Amino acid sequence: QVQLVESGGGLVQPGGSLRLSCAVSGVIFSSNTMGWHRQAPGKQRELVATISSGGSTNYLDSVKGRFTISRDNAKNTVYLQMISLKPEDTAVYFCAAVVRGGWRWGQGTQVTVSS
Repeated sequence: QVQLVESGGGLVQPGGSLRLSCAVSGVIFSSNTMGWHRQAPGKQRELVATISSGGSTNYLDSVKGRFTISRDNAKNTVYLQMISLKPEDTAVYFCAAVVRGGWRWGQGTQVTVSS
C-alpha cells in the first residue's frame, strides 16, 4: 500500500527557513502528482503546493514566492522548501499523493513559526 513518511518539521523563528522531505513507497512515484497540504489548529486542511509527474507546479497564493515544491524521482522523494516563514504558516504539514483519483496523506510533520 501507499506509504508517505514526512520529515524536517520543527520550530523556527519568523523569517527562517525549513525544508520538508517525504519518502514515498507503494506507488509508481514518477507517474504520480504529489502535493503538500497543511492544517492549522481549528482550521480545515488546505492544499499548499502540487507538482505533477511532468514537474509543473502550483501554489497557494499566500505561499507563492516563499515555498518551492520539488521532486526527485530517483529517490522517490518530494520536498517543500520554505523560506521567509511567518507565524501564520504554523501547522501540521502533510505530504500527499494522488492515488486512484484521490489524495492519500502521510502522518504529517509539525511546523511551528514563533519567536
